[in-house]
Amino acid sequence: QVQLVESGGGLVQAGGSLRLSCTASGIIFSTNAMAWYRQAPGKERELVARITSGGNTNYADSVKGRFTISRDNAKNTVYLQMNTLKPEDTAVYYCRALGFGAWGQGTQVTVSS
Repeated sequence: QVQLVESGGGLVQAGGSLRLSCTASGIIFSTNAMAWYRQAPGKERELVARITSGGNTNYADSVKGRFTISRDNAKNTVYLQMNTLKPEDTAVYYCRALGFGAWGQGTQVTVSS
């Protein structure tokens, strides 16, 4: 059974930074691609960033140059470093183990202007 636990969200002013963490269990983490998604009120869930088992990354255009996804296989954890945050980054952020259907509970990020 795949379990994903996100943390690190909060309230921050525009221009600030946050670091999200997601710890996974029930999968062979080191061999699995991981991703961060977000869902803003009234909008569909969207892919923010993805990292392969080999460490290759890609990002949504809206966050390129500001967000960085990384992973620590020893800790079964994937991170999302978010810098220069904007009000439009406000959303619930979720991580996902690609290829599995499970979602975590999400963590709220609110960016005030």
